[in-house]
Amino acid sequence: MTIRITGSGSYIPTRVVTNEEFAKHSFYDEAGVPLTYSNEVVAEKFKQITGIEERRYVEENMLTSDIAYKAAQRAIEDAGVDKEAIDYIIMAHNFGNVKQGAIQTDILPSLAARVKHSLGIKNPKCVAYDILFGCPGWVEGVIQAQAYIKAGMAKCCLVVGAETLSRVVDPHDRDSMIYSDGAGATIIEATDEPGGILAHESASFTHDEAYFLFFGNSYNKELNPDVRYIKMYGRKIYEFALNHVPLAMKECLDKSGIAIDEVKKVLIHQANEKMDEAIIHRFFKLYDKTPPEGVMPMSIHKLGNSSVATIPTLYDLLIKHQIENQEINKGDVLLFASVGAGMNINAFVYRL
Repeated sequence: MTIRITGSGSYIPTRVVTNEEFAKHSFYDEAGVPLTYSNEVVAEKFKQITGIEERRYVEENMLTSDIAYKAAQRAIEDAGVDKEAIDYIIMAHNFGNVKQGAIQTDILPSLAARVKHSLGIKNPKCVAYDILFGCPGWVEGVIQAQAYIKAGMAKCCLVVGAETLSRVVDPHDRDSMIYSDGAGATIIEATDEPGGILAHESASFTHDEAYFLFFGNSYNKELNPDVRYIKMYGRKIYEFALNHVPLAMKECLDKSGIAIDEVKKVLIHQANEKMDEAIIHRFFKLYDKTPPEGVMPMSIHKLGNSSVATIPTLYDLLIKHQIENQEINKGDVLLFASVGAGMNINAFVYRL
């Protein structure tokens, strides 16, 4: 028995928000002091560091559970499975449903329950639950699905990652330009085909790192102090990721028994182009290697950072030949890796 991704789907919102659209924002520093340089300079520096030119936001009438359902439906159709045969629905997100203009999150019922309801699944033994694991949530969901299947508790799982970060960003914080909305989903099944998931690695660093990402006040001190927004210590996250993610990736690859030269693609969380490039170079350097050209497909330039949705969306686009100058084929080895709030790190090695 092998455990494989048998279907994938994604939902990419249609609303495109370019860097230029932030020109009308009033940006402040953490102390609430207006930035001394123009928004044009902010946007240019932002693009140089992150690689992001534009991002996607959901329409006003849509929620995280709505786009999660759309991605899930596409994954089920792609896999050709009977929805009533799904044993687990594992829904990764971080902020629940936040309506346009609202200041509360809604996770009652869970988003997984809402997705199951929208899919019209009647089987009560299809267990639906949410996980909060930062940006690595979808990867962790896949690891959990694999564990259920290995233990004989399941044969088919639906793992979804969705987020509407546009609803929880501070418009006065330049870091808000990183975030976007989106959803990705996969069907994970027990099969007789060779390959599949070969090894995985997970870790949570919480002693000094737990609050590198957090909910905090707007940088505009005139706004309601009881309304919170996603905040981060970017430099600390960058240094943490460079020091720990390559090592986790190496531990995972070594555990799989696969040689570094066999790795065709690295699908890493689309957080920041420069950070991802640095992680990849450090990872290959651990083997005294240089990353092959094109080893790291990217979607961040046009889609931004949609947290848990970035990797499943990237995989769906890649497997369906929608990433320019990128291709994967049967038998190729992929290394999935992510890092995010918590601080959490995970990875898994997968043979197509």
